[in-house]
Amino acid sequence: MAANGHSGGDADDSERRSLPEVFASVKVPRSRFWFKQLLAFTGPGYIISVGYMDPGNWATAIAGGSKFGYTLLSVVFVSNLMAMLLQALAARLGIATGKDLAQACRDEYPPAVRLTLWFFCELAIIACDLAEIIGTALALKLLFGIPMGVGAVLTVLDSLLVLTLMQRGFRWLEAFIAGLILLIAGSFLFEIILAAPKASDLFGGFLNPLMPFSNPEMLYIAIGILGATVMPHNLYLHSSIVQTRGFERTPEGRKNAVHWATMDSSIALGLALFVNGAILVLAAAVFHASGRTDVVEIDQAYSLLTPLMGAKLAATLFGVALLASGLNSTVTGTLAGQIVMEGFLNLRLKPWMRRLLTRGLAVIPVLGVLFVYGEQGTGRLLVFSQVVLSMQLPFAVIPLVSFVSNKRLMGELQISKAVTWLAWTVALIIVVLNGMLLREVLRGA
Repeated sequence: MAANGHSGGDADDSERRSLPEVFASVKVPRSRFWFKQLLAFTGPGYIISVGYMDPGNWATAIAGGSKFGYTLLSVVFVSNLMAMLLQALAARLGIATGKDLAQACRDEYPPAVRLTLWFFCELAIIACDLAEIIGTALALKLLFGIPMGVGAVLTVLDSLLVLTLMQRGFRWLEAFIAGLILLIAGSFLFEIILAAPKASDLFGGFLNPLMPFSNPEMLYIAIGILGATVMPHNLYLHSSIVQTRGFERTPEGRKNAVHWATMDSSIALGLALFVNGAILVLAAAVFHASGRTDVVEIDQAYSLLTPLMGAKLAATLFGVALLASGLNSTVTGTLAGQIVMEGFLNLRLKPWMRRLLTRGLAVIPVLGVLFVYGEQGTGRLLVFSQVVLSMQLPFAVIPLVSFVSNKRLMGELQISKAVTWLAWTVALIIVVLNGMLLREVLRGA
């Protein structure tokens, strides 16, 4: 067992630090003005929010909206609330202990357990990367006519983008991400204005949160939405990148950092909630309302937007937002892969090598599906990748909740009994839903 986690955060040994190249590189001003404090901590939450609006979310939200209308809006909302809680806990762990979640698992668990957790986390990262490849390749095809096979191979080069931004400084990376997020949100705001959904229909989507339990097909998509919203590797990522802030490593400094880091992630995930909800609402208002309940592919949605909405710009903005989403999600996969490998295995690879390894493992199934089933099969692969992500959630959530409720590790920043009960309830819900999903998949539903 590890000693008290605070010592890890204050250790002089930089090799114990998570992402040592950017550790405490963003200055936090000693100011009583709340705005300056919030601004200093603003950034990690937006990097995290990228994972909650990646192309995998698009596939599940489009399928859910076109098939079931607004019914699954409640699932999107509850999933984002779960995400806000879990990401706040991940940030708290990183700030309180000076370790990311992977490092904490390595220190607290025996080799067999931590290797199992590492394996499942790597699987989740590959599943997420698979979604990014499909989304980016689709966007390149829709906007520029590039064949998906070629586009999938070209996505390997996006690792250069992350490396370039990281070399310029972590704030450059955060600014780039924030810019693309605003582009995505602005695009969907315009789409929603054009679609003009009825307010009564929107509110109706929140009235039957338990309906998916009575419909196996709806349950499958609902859990896919959960997997696409609450990203397991984002918990590892968040616990690391909050340590890029140069806050005082004192009890008071850590308490202050937890407060502002929680504000940052909650605001950013609120924006992600808007994007996720907007995609489902767009599918419900345009496709479901027109009787097109069979729209499950992103390229189907793209081709139908213009004739059904009567505005060519709607499809173009949809494609631009998809490309921005795919590019943005690259950052999440790159950093999470590095953190997970270094944290669990204490093995450091050059960032470009790590990125090419993960991306290469994800490109193979995409090219295989394209070869066997053609481009029509990529949509189902995209939705399935989100279900795989959902299946990995318990392996990240359970260790996280156990750590943040541990007085020895967290000290004064241990979560309260009320929050502990809430966090374990969320963990239990995730485990039960995944068990139900596994049963349906084995039954061939």
